[in-house]
Amino acid sequence: MSVDLILAASALWLATAILSPMRSLRPLLRYLLSAGCVLGVAACLIALPTAPPRIEFPFALASQRIAFALDPAALWLLGFGLVPAIFACWLGSPLSGRSGTWWAGASLSLLGALGVFGLQDGMSMLVAWEVMSLGGAVMLAGERAREAGGKPVLLMLALLEVGAIALVFAILLLDHASATIGFGAFSAHAPQTSALLSWAAGIALLIGFGAKLGLIPFYEWFPRAYSSGSGATGVLFSGVVLNAAYFALSRGWNSWLGVAHDSGTAFGLGVVAIAIGVVSAVLAILFAFQQDDWRALLSYSSAENASIAVAMLGVTQLFRSDHLNDLAGLAWTVALLHLAGHSLAKGALFLVADGIQASTGNYDIVPRGWIRNSGFMLGLGALFAVMSLASIPPQAGFVSEWYVFQSVFQGFHLSAFTGRLALVLAGAGLALAAAVGLATFIKLFGLGLLGMPDPDYQRPVPRRSAVAVGVLGLCVLAVAVGAPLWLNALASGAQTLFQANSPQAMVSGWLLVPLTDKFAFISPSKLIIVMPLLALIPLALLRLTRTRPVRRTAVWFGGMTQHGRDALTTPLTFSNAMRTFYSFVYQPTMSTEREHAQREYFIKRLVFSEGVTDLFERHLFEPAVRIVTWCADRLRALQSGNLNFYLALVGGLLVAILALTLV
Repeated sequence: MSVDLILAASALWLATAILSPMRSLRPLLRYLLSAGCVLGVAACLIALPTAPPRIEFPFALASQRIAFALDPAALWLLGFGLVPAIFACWLGSPLSGRSGTWWAGASLSLLGALGVFGLQDGMSMLVAWEVMSLGGAVMLAGERAREAGGKPVLLMLALLEVGAIALVFAILLLDHASATIGFGAFSAHAPQTSALLSWAAGIALLIGFGAKLGLIPFYEWFPRAYSSGSGATGVLFSGVVLNAAYFALSRGWNSWLGVAHDSGTAFGLGVVAIAIGVVSAVLAILFAFQQDDWRALLSYSSAENASIAVAMLGVTQLFRSDHLNDLAGLAWTVALLHLAGHSLAKGALFLVADGIQASTGNYDIVPRGWIRNSGFMLGLGALFAVMSLASIPPQAGFVSEWYVFQSVFQGFHLSAFTGRLALVLAGAGLALAAAVGLATFIKLFGLGLLGMPDPDYQRPVPRRSAVAVGVLGLCVLAVAVGAPLWLNALASGAQTLFQANSPQAMVSGWLLVPLTDKFAFISPSKLIIVMPLLALIPLALLRLTRTRPVRRTAVWFGGMTQHGRDALTTPLTFSNAMRTFYSFVYQPTMSTEREHAQREYFIKRLVFSEGVTDLFERHLFEPAVRIVTWCADRLRALQSGNLNFYLALVGGLLVAILALTLV
């Protein structure tokens, strides 16, 4: 039955892409897209914890019979990625207008992601990967990306094509080793694959899929592309698309490279993944903290969370190198749990951003008292989502972050000092990322949703957006509270890869444990009961000790001010201390422009602008662009239109051919 639901979802998404140019059928598109997402979620729920049967299609691509199959890890990531996509597709993009372009792009992204999750050969998977990337570009083109000249979309496509070239290289290497491009053959020949080929293919896969995951230096396309689109686009990018990229990388490393039989390759790739993942996470969340646009901040956070998952993939390889299969299964499961909670929480906050845009026309992080004006459901969902992404108990993000550190703390089991040192340094880097992440989401919630109401923006967030945010927030809590039940869905996948049922060992009754309750344990299921009861203690003390009424007065702001909003903390004020402390990373820029009336003493207009330097754009992308431009200028003569020059080229080519035949 799950296979039939997947096929039905694919048919609905394909129908959306076909019908999107027809203006009269536009109202139908949201129903088709969201219904397909609902069927996809239902298929995942029905199939887990086992994998549905493999589908063999009656046609081939590059002489390879096309097949489709979803293993438990794919079902897990696909299902959690599609839950927020249901609401994003139902609400649609507030920036798309009456165009059907966004709907076509969303359907292509979903179809491409489904293909990345399930197609079983290299050629068809590469086609699905390109369809997924094209769908993202089409979504952005259907919104306001044209206002920036299309540069954010072009940067995204350029960097993703660098990744695509790396993927083609990896597939060719694995095809050379196994004499076919089927994934089954990749896995079967993995034990015989040479260490050099495994290393080259592994690094190529990390670059290729890392371009979509936002690893360094690719994460710099995230804020540009996300900020040129809507929150609905961000939901798909940070949910099902991001999950598909991570699944493909995890599948490639764990199944195709022979890491289970070559300890040296597993160890080396693990150290590389940990280093890149941790550095990417720290840089991404540091730059997220400086953003004053909802979409830019959340996009950097998506890169940070994907980087944490990649770091856990590296931890998996380190444990495999020492044949600690139960710990390898623990780290593998933690990465999947982390991305599950991230998909739901990030989807909720992107929909909050769209709701604010519907009320104000922009995505600025400005204190306007949205929770007070927009009702209980918006506040509940946004609070739960922010708590999760800030790793505050008892939310899903806290559970996965706790497991991340518990996995890193298991490094004392490794025999090599280098491995133990790598995990110690990883723990320090991840702790820094977690601390900055907490500050980032305090800023987002405190400045973006709290504060005094703004009389210029009395219109609340639309009710349907608030309800969608509330439902997703409750789903975030449900993932944490029900973790003892949900983790069993990954048991068969871990058993297949590592011959160890780590997900089942992570649960002890209502306790969550890192394989044993002798080391550490938590229980979100009990915390959800205990924490409200504990909150009664300070509330009772406050009630009993209150002897004087609360007195409210104006804020002192360099003198008394008539308007309380003049004394509100701004995003720049909140983040300036961190910008100063980490100035060697941010390389901040500030400029002031003055417009005078008659004499310089009478300033008519003062414009202050500030920002931070994008490291890789300045030191990598811009030099690359200058080199390409220089080469293009030198080769411009080839397009001069001079017939004699072209005849000379043809003559030279004929002489060269003749010389080769005579040698």
